[in-house]
Amino acid sequence: MSTRGVIFVHSSPTAVCPHVEWAISGVLGARVSLEWTAQSAAPSLLRAECTWSGPAGSAGALAGALRAWPMLRFEVTEEPSPGVDGERFCHTPSLGLWRGRTSANGDIVVGEDQLRALVVDTPGGQVPGRLQALLGSAWDAALEPFRLAGDGAPVTWLHQVG
Repeated sequence: MSTRGVIFVHSSPTAVCPHVEWAISGVLGARVSLEWTAQSAAPSLLRAECTWSGPAGSAGALAGALRAWPMLRFEVTEEPSPGVDGERFCHTPSLGLWRGRTSANGDIVVGEDQLRALVVDTPGGQVPGRLQALLGSAWDAALEPFRLAGDGAPVTWLHQVG
């Protein structure tokens, strides 16, 4: 089952950029060369983004590979495919890695079991905070300045070798 998604490397030190490309190449099975541009939200860092295509579950493998460099800020998305939910992974140096399932329009989906656990295991006053954590709100807030700084940036198209 093939799907596609987007990798946003919102910030990377220059020295790590080749390692990011090698990590993505290793997961997708094809040589990757990204177009790196300055990250205006953090002038000493670079940013890149690319679309990818490959088997369902590739977003998790890509996020796992990029997580090897804890100083990166990145997002990896995977579109839903028949019988498989979409996913979004977000990473920041201060918050670590977050994963959420996504609907066809990109909304975060909180599953029934997650909601049941939230209601059963969380004191009433803490429910809103736990719900915000399930939705990845802290990651969205931390990444938003970096997302805005990338508006109009070039995108590279990648395809996994079958």
